[in-house]
Amino acid sequence: MFSPSVSSQLPSSDAELARRIARGDVGAFESLMRHNNQALFRVARAILKDDADAEDVLQEAYLAAYRSIADFRADAKISTWLTRIVINQALMRLRSRHRERIVVPFIDRDGNETVGDEPASLDERGESPEQSATRADIRRLLERKIDALPVAFRMVFVLREVEGQSVDETAACLCIPAATVRSRSFRARALLRESLASDLDMETGDVFNFGGECCDRVVAWVLARCGALAAAAASLLTS
Repeated sequence: MFSPSVSSQLPSSDAELARRIARGDVGAFESLMRHNNQALFRVARAILKDDADAEDVLQEAYLAAYRSIADFRADAKISTWLTRIVINQALMRLRSRHRERIVVPFIDRDGNETVGDEPASLDERGESPEQSATRADIRRLLERKIDALPVAFRMVFVLREVEGQSVDETAACLCIPAATVRSRSFRARALLRESLASDLDMETGDVFNFGGECCDRVVAWVLARCGALAAAAASLLTS
């Protein structure tokens, strides 16, 4: 049974935190979840590309973590341990969809990298509604581009670039070499740059577009002026 906690602060030791949760300390478990929710949701979202599925996986992962918290041995940080659970839960959910083919493991027996064939908060105080809307549009565009990355690259990008984890922390979470983290991070950024540049190239043809009413208005004005000049010239010739 869970028992009330005298403090909602996380203990300094991950091992002590795990012991408190295992003893039924509801406050410690709540603090652990609140402290890790955003990072773990992003990890699940990076794999599943769906908010609702990511939230479901996060809940399932916390239940799995609670059931096995007594087995936590502190050989890694508890956040890393939780991240591994979330990744496993998300991959199981992804396989159950039968919509995407996931290649697991990401490192084959010969040490070669294999990749699936899948095609920080901003301070908006003082911004105008137009600026806020623009930021939201940019954020949605980046989210779509991140979603389009292959899952192996997407997971590394979210952990490194969105969550700000170190190379070693990301490697520990994904159980891959640090060199692989660096190469996937570099490749993910390159793919994003290429994709964004492609969109910009397609849109530049419409920049400062001049058509419709603007075009009609200018043409009508010029024709009217030409007609007036022609009339004036004819008047001079007949005078």
